[in-house]
Amino acid sequence: MNLNDEPGDVLIATFNDHVGADNAVRQLIEADFDKKHLSVIGKGYHTEEKVIGFVHTGDKIKMWGKYGAFWGALWGVLFGGVFIAMPVLGPIVAVGYFASVLVSAAEGAVVVGGISALTAALFSVGISKEHAIHYETAIMADGFMVMAHGSKDELARARQILDAQHPLDVTLHHATDPAVRQHES
Repeated sequence: MNLNDEPGDVLIATFNDHVGADNAVRQLIEADFDKKHLSVIGKGYHTEEKVIGFVHTGDKIKMWGKYGAFWGALWGVLFGGVFIAMPVLGPIVAVGYFASVLVSAAEGAVVVGGISALTAALFSVGISKEHAIHYETAIMADGFMVMAHGSKDELARARQILDAQHPLDVTLHHATDPAVRQHES
């Protein structure tokens, strides 16, 4: 999905575990937030685990390991995703609309100046360098990000739902904010 065709603002909540992220997504979906505008990003497993395998089965992914059921369910509900191994970060799973952005950043020549594909992908959706580094650090610490994009009204409603799930933080990023777009100059 091309984010340029979608509303520009992005709301991101970080959670320290998959249970919080899962509950947040479930609450958003139950409140009729458009699933096509949701993404979840995190590691596929804890660092003490060994990945045994991932198998793509049509619209689902099967993963053996601690978070297999979590990622498998989200893979189908949020219309697919990507499992990608990145230098420094290690294996990352992204489901939902952000997955294609992450793949483009990883495949393209956008990863320059010592930034990761995750940071580059976050830049591409209008996240400032400071916030992108914060989110990358959260992922490195085995945290999870829940992203939503949409209109101002949709994101205000999403923020209320996410706040009720007690995330570590919730931040609304305005794509039209000149400070956010500094990375483009």
